[in-house]
Amino acid sequence: MERIRRGASISWAAPCVGLVAISLGLSVLAVPLCAREAPADVRLIILDPAHFHAALVQKEMLPGVAKRVAIYAPLGPDLLDYLKRIEQFNTRADKPTHWDVDVHCGPRFLEQMLAERPGDVVVLSGRNREKIHSIKASLNAGLNVLADKPWIIGHSDLPALESALEMADRQGLVAYDIMTERYEITTIIQRELVNDSAIFGAIMTGSDGDPGVSMESVHYIMKTVAGVPNLRPVSFFDTREQGEGLTDVGTHLVDLVQWTLFPNESIDYRKDIHVLGAKRWPTIISVSQFHRVTGAADFAGGLRPFVRGNQFEYYCNNQVRYTIRGIHVRLDVLWNYESPTGTDTHHAVYRGTNARIEVRQGEKENYRPTLYVVPVRPEQRATLLRALRSHIDRLQATYPGVGFKDLGNELLITIPDRYRVGHEAHFAQVLNQFLEYLRTPKSMPPWERPNMVAKYYVTTSGVALAQVTHSQ
Repeated sequence: MERIRRGASISWAAPCVGLVAISLGLSVLAVPLCAREAPADVRLIILDPAHFHAALVQKEMLPGVAKRVAIYAPLGPDLLDYLKRIEQFNTRADKPTHWDVDVHCGPRFLEQMLAERPGDVVVLSGRNREKIHSIKASLNAGLNVLADKPWIIGHSDLPALESALEMADRQGLVAYDIMTERYEITTIIQRELVNDSAIFGAIMTGSDGDPGVSMESVHYIMKTVAGVPNLRPVSFFDTREQGEGLTDVGTHLVDLVQWTLFPNESIDYRKDIHVLGAKRWPTIISVSQFHRVTGAADFAGGLRPFVRGNQFEYYCNNQVRYTIRGIHVRLDVLWNYESPTGTDTHHAVYRGTNARIEVRQGEKENYRPTLYVVPVRPEQRATLLRALRSHIDRLQATYPGVGFKDLGNELLITIPDRYRVGHEAHFAQVLNQFLEYLRTPKSMPPWERPNMVAKYYVTTSGVALAQVTHSQ
C-alpha cells in the first residue's frame, strides 16, 4: 500500500502490482492498476474531473477505446468522487466496465498533462470559468477535445471560443461539446414532426409575449446519480465559477432550438439572433440544506457576498427572450433544491400553423418526457391524423414500435421503453458520435461549429443582460 500525500505529483507508467490507497481524510478507495496495455485507437485523458459528467462518459465501454485512462487533476474531493464512480462502474453486477486508471495529481496537473500527452482525447467537465483556457491549451498541444457544457460562461470569452474552434480546424482536430439532449427519444421525434410540414405546418413567428418556441427546464440541486447521492462541490454554487442557469443547463435548450428549427443549417449569430430581454433570480438555500448537499458546515468565503442571515441566495435561475431568424423564443432555466419525484423535468413547445408539438413531463405523464401533437384547428384534425399516421409508418424503419393514440383534442406519441435509455446513457452515445468524427474528421457537419458559437452567444448575452437589468 502507498498513501498519496495532498499536493503530491504521482504517475504510474510502469507495470505494477497490487493496490494504491487514495486517502483524502474522507474515505479510502482501492483502485486496481495493471501493466500498461498496447495503445488502442483512442486513449482518453480525463482532465480535472470536477463534475460527475466526466465519469458518465465512462459509464459504458466502447469498442476502439483503450481501457487504460490517464487522469490529471489536483488532489482533492473531486478526484476522489470521480474515482469512486469509476470503481462503482467497474464493480456493478450488470455489465461492469473494466477501466484501469493512471492517476497524476499535483498543483501543475495541466502543464504535466500537456508535457506528457499520454492519450489522444482530453475530456473536461466542471471548472467552467477556466475551461476554455484548458480547451485551447489542449488543442494547441495537438489533442482532440470532448468537453462538457458550458465551454464559456462569460460573454467576453466568446472570441476565445471562436479562436479555439478555428485552431481545431487548422490542425485537423475534433473539438466537440457534449449535447446529450439530442439523444433523448422524445426530442428526436419532436424534431422529426416539427420538420414535417404536413403535420406541423410552418413555425409561428410569435411575439415577445407569445413566442413561437418556449421551453422550461427544471433541475434539482439535491439528486442521486448512478445510484449514489450526488454531493456537490462548494464551487458548484459559485456562479462566477460555474455560471448561472442559462449559461450552464440553458446551453442544451438553446442548442435544441436551432437543432430542431434549422436542421443541417448554419446559424450566424451576428445576423440571425437578437436577444430581447433576460432576467435572473435566486433559489434560497439554508445552512442545513447546504451541508446536506456539500458536506460543508457553512457557506464558504467565496459565497458570503450572497448570504443573507443564515440563507444563501443562489442565482441559478434565468429567463431569456430572443429571436432566431425572426422567430420568437422564450427559455426558462430553473434550479429548485430537491424534487419530490427525484427527476429533472423538461417542457418544450413548438407552435406551428397546423399543430403544436409539445414535450410535457408533469404529473399526468408520471414525470416521464411525453410527446403530444395538438391540432390548431378542429377542421384540420382528419388531415393531420392522416399525415401523422404516414410519418409514424416511415419511422418504423428507424424506431420500430413507435405509434400514437388519439386522445380526442390531442394525439399522444407512444414510445417503447427500450428507447428511453435515460440521461446517463446519453453520454456514451455522445462519445460514440465523437469517435465517428475522430475517425473521419471531415464527417463533422459544417454547421456544428458556427452553431456552437451561436448558442454560447445566446447564453452569455442573456446572462450579461440579466445581470445588468437586475442591478438597475
